[in-house]
Amino acid sequence: MIRTNIDERNPWFNAKYWPPHMPKQLEFDETKTLYDAFVESAEKYSDEDAFWFLDSWMTYGEMHQAIDNFAAGLNALGMNKGDVFGILLPNCYQFIIAYYACLKIGVITTPMNPTYKPGEILHQLKMTKVKALIILDSLNEGLLQPVREKYPLKFVISTGILDFAKFSPIKKILAKLLKKVPTGKVPNSIKIHQVLNLGKKSPVEKAQLDPLNDVATYLMTGGTTGIPKAAVLTHSNIYTNAKQCSWWVLFQKEEDGEFLKITPKTGMVGVLPFFHSFGMTVVMNAAIISGGSIIMFPRPPPTEELLGTLHDIPLDSFMYPGAEVLFQRIADLPQEIIDKYDLRGKLTMCLSGAGPLHEYVRQPFEAKTGGKIVEGYGLTETSPVLSAGNFYGEYRCVETIGLPFPGVDWKIFPSEDFNTGPIEGFGEEYTGEICASGPQIMKEYLDRPEETADTIKEWKGKYWLRTGDIGFMDEFGRMVIRDRKKQLIKMRGYSIYPKEVETLVGNHPDVLEVAVAGLPDKETGELVKAWVKVKVGSNLTPDALRDWCKENMTHYKVPKLIEFRDEIPKNIIGKVQRRLLQEQDPLYQNE
Repeated sequence: MIRTNIDERNPWFNAKYWPPHMPKQLEFDETKTLYDAFVESAEKYSDEDAFWFLDSWMTYGEMHQAIDNFAAGLNALGMNKGDVFGILLPNCYQFIIAYYACLKIGVITTPMNPTYKPGEILHQLKMTKVKALIILDSLNEGLLQPVREKYPLKFVISTGILDFAKFSPIKKILAKLLKKVPTGKVPNSIKIHQVLNLGKKSPVEKAQLDPLNDVATYLMTGGTTGIPKAAVLTHSNIYTNAKQCSWWVLFQKEEDGEFLKITPKTGMVGVLPFFHSFGMTVVMNAAIISGGSIIMFPRPPPTEELLGTLHDIPLDSFMYPGAEVLFQRIADLPQEIIDKYDLRGKLTMCLSGAGPLHEYVRQPFEAKTGGKIVEGYGLTETSPVLSAGNFYGEYRCVETIGLPFPGVDWKIFPSEDFNTGPIEGFGEEYTGEICASGPQIMKEYLDRPEETADTIKEWKGKYWLRTGDIGFMDEFGRMVIRDRKKQLIKMRGYSIYPKEVETLVGNHPDVLEVAVAGLPDKETGELVKAWVKVKVGSNLTPDALRDWCKENMTHYKVPKLIEFRDEIPKNIIGKVQRRLLQEQDPLYQNE
């Protein structure tokens, strides 16, 4: 067993905020993998329905059998430990089957974004040296086929969205004829059921792995500051982070309440895509390691449809990880619509990530649903979760990114010179770069030694990841993020944090969403621009909003330019795309 060694005198272990029953250190078996954890849950709950997709259920036992058969089939087709297997699928049974089958035999997965363009798929294939892949048939024509001649694959496995849905054959045929489900053809491919049948004939043993060093997955970074890189995550990285997520729920309880018990009657809402680190760990892996259920959606459904689906699913409670925009859509619904779906007390614990959680979203969401929502924080490079707000106790880390998970150490280092050591002190005057150490920190960037060396630093016998986020620590050890280091706006010597300006502008009662970024300006170096979406029916104008900003904000933070938009662009998990707005702006293009 390995036990982390975090100084328990650190300020976040104070009695005011640290959950009283939460372990301060993380203990884990260094020989154990997520596949082993899956087998434990599958043996405990073999006959329990636990995986829901398109009105169909799969038990832990059925999933276990499919994973083992797929692993054996991959092995029979020539995939061995260290080979790379691409997964080009939305959330579905097949994603879990392929991912955990690869974990069993030591094949490295590299999940792919189904909303990519062909050039981005080709970039990922080349970067990660994919040997073979599985693809949803309806994605082939637009994504893989245009680049297949440019990159040699040993084989391609194709699957349809309904391949594992327990409908009658007639219903499946009708659904396809009526075009209610996407379909397509994948020339020169092997059908998934052929792979499963091949695996039945030639079972394979679990690979001999060194979880601390052997690679489990290559995940693409967000690419918000340049061309995406591949974060190299080991089996231990993803196992320990799933365990930390599980602990953060299991070891918290109300003062006079009981600890939450996670069983297949506890559902994890799977709207976040599994190809992204947030969905991969917090939804898929954390649910499985805890023995819970996963309610999978191939894409985020309309809000009322989601609530109606959860109402109809016979589970005791749901956990809902997502981006703030997903919770805002629920919070904006009239109370009578939310009450219609009878979910009060069922949305037990919700985690908001991929951006700040604002009080104007949290408060109405909790009031209308009776659920609890806290902010979490992490990066792809940290598997991804480093911290979260606590669900109970002295109020829950509002306006901070919460407390570090058990086994995580974090400090503020000077953003320009890590080697001088951490900044000692609490409060805004001690602002610097947030750096973290823990068992979930990635191994490296794939084939990027210089960028790895710039991102992972050694200090006092520990490896620290420079997050690129600027912030400070309060007296209780909680971090407050000011903004991304590379998105800081410099204007006439002032350092302006886009996140802070977004929060201030967002306080206007007619503002629904806002994004802020810097643009080139010959006079001041950079200027502040805000892109704003206003509430339906508002008569607010950009000039009126700017006048309001002048009355409510320090002069240098007031946006020089304000543009109203019908939508603020976000990525597939709901994170605002500031960089895209910058690059589309004429001032940026003319620079």
